[in-house]
Amino acid sequence: MKHAGPVLSPQPLPAQGLPAALRRGLWAWPLLLSLLFVGGVVLWAHRTDRQERDEAHRTMISDALSAEAQLRARLDLEALHLRSLAAQLRRAPHNRQTLATSPEVEEGFRGLWLSVTWLDADNRIIAHLPPQEAPLLPAASDERDGLSAHLVAPVDPEMADAVPETNRFDVAGEKVVVRFSPSTLLKRDTPWWLTRRYEVQLVDGSEQIIASADGPVAAQPGPGTRDSYRVLVGGGMPGVYLQLTEREVPAPWWDGLPLVLVGGFLLLVGSATVLLRRQMRQVSAAEAAWRTEVAWRSAMEDSALVGLRARDAEGRLLYVNRTFCELVGRPAEQLIGLKPPMPYWPPESAGEAMQRSRRGLAGLAPREGYEAQWRHADGHPIEVMVFESPLVDARGQQIGWMGSIIDITQRKRLEERERHQAEALAHQARLTTLGEVASALAHQLNQPLTAVAGYNAGVLRRLEQAGCEDTMVLQALRRQGEQAAEAGRIVRRIREFLTRRAPRREPAVLAETVRQAAGLLQRDLQRQKIQVVLDLPPDLPLVQADPVLIEQVLINLLRNAADELVQQPEGQPRQIRVSAHDTGSGFVRLDVDDSGPGLAGRTAEQLTTPFYSTKPEGMGMGLAICRSVIEVHHGAFDAGVSPLGGARFSCSLPVWRADADLDGEEDPDDETDGAPGR
Repeated sequence: MKHAGPVLSPQPLPAQGLPAALRRGLWAWPLLLSLLFVGGVVLWAHRTDRQERDEAHRTMISDALSAEAQLRARLDLEALHLRSLAAQLRRAPHNRQTLATSPEVEEGFRGLWLSVTWLDADNRIIAHLPPQEAPLLPAASDERDGLSAHLVAPVDPEMADAVPETNRFDVAGEKVVVRFSPSTLLKRDTPWWLTRRYEVQLVDGSEQIIASADGPVAAQPGPGTRDSYRVLVGGGMPGVYLQLTEREVPAPWWDGLPLVLVGGFLLLVGSATVLLRRQMRQVSAAEAAWRTEVAWRSAMEDSALVGLRARDAEGRLLYVNRTFCELVGRPAEQLIGLKPPMPYWPPESAGEAMQRSRRGLAGLAPREGYEAQWRHADGHPIEVMVFESPLVDARGQQIGWMGSIIDITQRKRLEERERHQAEALAHQARLTTLGEVASALAHQLNQPLTAVAGYNAGVLRRLEQAGCEDTMVLQALRRQGEQAAEAGRIVRRIREFLTRRAPRREPAVLAETVRQAAGLLQRDLQRQKIQVVLDLPPDLPLVQADPVLIEQVLINLLRNAADELVQQPEGQPRQIRVSAHDTGSGFVRLDVDDSGPGLAGRTAEQLTTPFYSTKPEGMGMGLAICRSVIEVHHGAFDAGVSPLGGARFSCSLPVWRADADLDGEEDPDDETDGAPGR
């Protein structure tokens, strides 16, 4: 039989169904999940950084191509301007004045031009501006920002078509050479937003910086630190590249606040994992201790012979142990959660049990406990002793009542048996005393009865000798003598019975004994208006009995029936019927029926108990003696319901057999039958 434990029983742990190895590693799960999360964030950051770099590089390429196109357009414009100047010098006087007064030269100096040199076919200088005495590289000149470049245009227009390149010196014939500043070109023709985003430079094929949009040429930063892109300028600057370089070194992808936060997050998760592992170790140790305690407690509760039950404030069962389940014969699954009335309460005393339960829940149960009667599931009654005590939770608050139940059924049975034995011993002692008193009384009565019989016989002889002819007197004396002899015989038989001597069993005519007993009570029955009917077949066999004792039994039964009928209201039938018949099994059955109120549920065993009487003045010995007399004759005594509506008392006597072994000895006092003994 299983037992359960509710509030008091352990609850299953959430991770109890997991494997042991997995349960031991639960503490590492947050750390592993955090590492996966951080790995995902780092991968995302790396990919995002690469995408941003690629996007920035593509933007740089687009910006470089756009800037190169602007520079190329500017150089093409300057070349066109130079060709226009060369065309003007073809028919003009070949002197310096012609060159100095040319508006094209003036316009060129306001632009990019640093100097203009007019050369003849042998590359001798025809004119040169500015003058040679002027410093070629003034301190504030843009030439300090880098190297210079030049444009060449042939004076002969036909040569201009033959030589498309504007920076070739190997042009035949006269030509005009213009030297210009690439730095100024960059500063004037590069968008301002482009110079703020990149370092815009012109470099040649040997990685030498020709010019920079930022001014003086600085040292070339190391490769790979910043992203850059170069595009060939072409046009008037062959072999020169326009190079765009990021101004700021991009921060590595792992640098920045998010990664710092991720690092801090990892540190916190690691610390939390360490604390969680320590906490789980403590919890595991507490769980092991708790399970051990529960196992000990369950073992002690199951081994205890005292039933335990826990109830809440409404009387609902919260817990029962194995002994309690065995006591009421019901499993814990059927008991837990039940509220009064309980199934183990007897239906006939459910009201009393409910009131007792309410008093117990109100705290009015006696401290010394109380007795109650329960019922086992199979129906047999259980006597229990119940002790109630407050049930307190961990916060010190009373949440119900804890009951201890002891099965006292065996103890109650022993007490009841001892009580019956004591009563039986008391009855036996009273019977013994009564027998002794009756024996002494019979012995004492025998003497005066003998004297009465003797005096009566003497008076009768003297009257007969005196010739008394008064028949009534003589008849009365003779009847008096007969009654005295009968009284002596009754006293003697009773004495024999009380002194444990065997009754004087002899062949007896039961019908005669019945008529004699009814005749003795005839006057009293007639006075009480009781009708006596004798149903005695003439062919009844002889019975083996002591007629005197059987007659006393009949007298007692008739008197009891008469006493019950007298209490009947007027108009109610008062009838007694005495019948006898041969049972065919060696016995003759004698029934005494009446039309009285009956036995009222009482049994023959109860009615024949010594000193049990339904009459206020009765001693309770009549039926007990009757039963003893019948049983001494090896017969049976019984009681039941009569067909007349009242009670029926029955007794059976054995049929006389000539070869029967008549035990018993002749009483010395019974030498003269029909006369009183001594």
